[in-house]
Amino acid sequence: MSQSAAFAGLWSSLPTPLTPWVLDVIQSMGHTQMTPVQASTIPLFMQHKDVVVEAVTGSGKTLAFVIPILERLIRRDTRLRRNEVGALVVSPTRELATQIHSVFSLFLNAQPDNSTLKECENGEGSPPPSTDTEYSGAGFPPPLLLVSSDKSSPAQDIQRFLSSGADIIIGTPGRMEEFLIGKGKTVVSVKELEVLVLDEADRLLDLGFQAALTRIITHIPKQRRTGLFSATMTDADALSELVRVGLRNPARIVVKVQSKRIRGTSSGTLQESQIIEERRIPAGLQNLYISCLPSEKLVQLTRIIKQESSSHHAPHFIVYFATCACVDYFYRILPTLLPSNVQLHSLHGHLPPAARTRALSAFSSTLSSSSSPSVLLATDVAARGLDIPHVDVVIQFDPPSDSKAFSHRCGRTARAGRSGKAYALLVGREIEYIDFLSVRKIPIRQHPYILADGSKAPDTDCPSTEDDVVSTFMSQIRQTVMTDRALHDKAVKAFVSFVRAYSKHEASYIFRIKDLDLIGVAKSFGLLRLPRMPELKDRDKSQWEGAELDWDSYCYADKAQEAKRVEEDSKKAVVKHDSETRAAKRKRNAAWSQQADDKNDKDKRRTQKARKKQWLKSQNVVGGDLKGTLQTGRAKPEESSGEDDWDELAREERLAKKLRKGAVSQKEFDQEFGDL
Repeated sequence: MSQSAAFAGLWSSLPTPLTPWVLDVIQSMGHTQMTPVQASTIPLFMQHKDVVVEAVTGSGKTLAFVIPILERLIRRDTRLRRNEVGALVVSPTRELATQIHSVFSLFLNAQPDNSTLKECENGEGSPPPSTDTEYSGAGFPPPLLLVSSDKSSPAQDIQRFLSSGADIIIGTPGRMEEFLIGKGKTVVSVKELEVLVLDEADRLLDLGFQAALTRIITHIPKQRRTGLFSATMTDADALSELVRVGLRNPARIVVKVQSKRIRGTSSGTLQESQIIEERRIPAGLQNLYISCLPSEKLVQLTRIIKQESSSHHAPHFIVYFATCACVDYFYRILPTLLPSNVQLHSLHGHLPPAARTRALSAFSSTLSSSSSPSVLLATDVAARGLDIPHVDVVIQFDPPSDSKAFSHRCGRTARAGRSGKAYALLVGREIEYIDFLSVRKIPIRQHPYILADGSKAPDTDCPSTEDDVVSTFMSQIRQTVMTDRALHDKAVKAFVSFVRAYSKHEASYIFRIKDLDLIGVAKSFGLLRLPRMPELKDRDKSQWEGAELDWDSYCYADKAQEAKRVEEDSKKAVVKHDSETRAAKRKRNAAWSQQADDKNDKDKRRTQKARKKQWLKSQNVVGGDLKGTLQTGRAKPEESSGEDDWDELAREERLAKKLRKGAVSQKEFDQEFGDL
């Protein structure tokens, strides 16, 4: 099967020649030729066409809109004023927005002359460019990044915009809307807007930003160019509506990866067959899955990292988990299971913005080698658009709840024509997910189970018996968790969040919580004891053995947190003791005669109710309709003890009528018939 990187011609072959310094930056980045998506999109985007672009991850979509934006601004007859915006780029996550901002900065910092700046508040534009066909575009201000940050507020964003005079604004939807329509509505002018780009457009809608995007689109001029870019563009109603509202007769560009099978002829020459396989993942990607038991997933994860780093000299890994809590927990647990030379990094949505930036920067810039690999533990916040250089292996510890994220995760490796590997750990009936992926044009093949010595199991099927190392791993994890009660809290939180996420999987007919071995999952998490949750209520717990631990003396490493726990426990003990004391005191202080009377009254009421029920049943009184029984003149019961039952019931009915009419009080009625 032939799988080679596709190129679509030199940059000089574009219908409209690029500005020399822009071309110099492109070549300095190592892009000597255009990719198919760039060759298809750039000419249309530069020639006043709206575009909807779908191409696999790592195919060069970012440059496909960065270059047209720069060229359109360079070729303007007059410069933009200080408060005017020339281009908007909206992305779903702050990490992706930061990356796009860095690409624009790379180009604008390479301008040949930064001495000519945009005119200030006087409102006069700079002199028009020379009559030469190639305008240098010197003096363009740096781009402005709008993302949530501890050090930046919407008001500060306006100040940064006015002080820098940025032409290009990159940001997330919420911050962009506040900048354009909120605090910046009377300050920021969009009358001269040239281009709007929605990167990862389908993800923007999945995250619930449709209303914000619609408000942004209706606020900016209609005479503009608009581009929608993604690797998994769908025909969802929301996306179709966005195309209808925001784009005018767009050109749809779909770039596919094809694998051609080549076979030889009888004469020995090679001849291409007509069998073509379409893929939604990069051509250089080896997409693999390993079938194992739930309790063995952590074992297989560590073995993949060890094998790929030692045997295949892979220094950079990304491991994807289902939830933020899982990333947070395993970030603290994996150091005890992996070699000491492995560097771990954590990235998820619950981290503060500054911490997320530091984690991504540290992983991207760390000098790693096969003897000292770097591993990024992440959620899907790091699944889309991020161009992290030299990622060798992607491991999906938990399959994503959104099936579209599968190809985005895999696409963090094998980018721009490079090769890479992606592993997915599947358990039980999750193997049926393979057929689901094939329908989505994501080919994946099985990798044998990895044994303790690094060799491959002879049988590719999931082992029927649990790996002996599972108990060792579980013991190591528990020893670590026992050092700090906070780790136990994180373990329980991670386990519960995983179960909740699993139950909400998009492919619920495959990922069914009732078919998942939750006890095996608890083993892989190294739980000290099982949490109380409905999903575990009817499970077979014969294979589970909790840790032997004195929970009263199990404390937090943080002294303030431990003091708070002790105080809360003492309060609970006092409340429980007081409640039991009051109940015992009430019972003890009651008079003996009162206790005897209460017991006799209870027995009497029980006996009379039983007799009444038995008699009504013998008279076939439906629903206790005594009135109907009296009117039909049924016979009285033959036997009665003491006062006649019939007379007593009749008297009760008559007195009840008086009670309803107000002739007698409730107290009088209760005194007479309260024991019935």
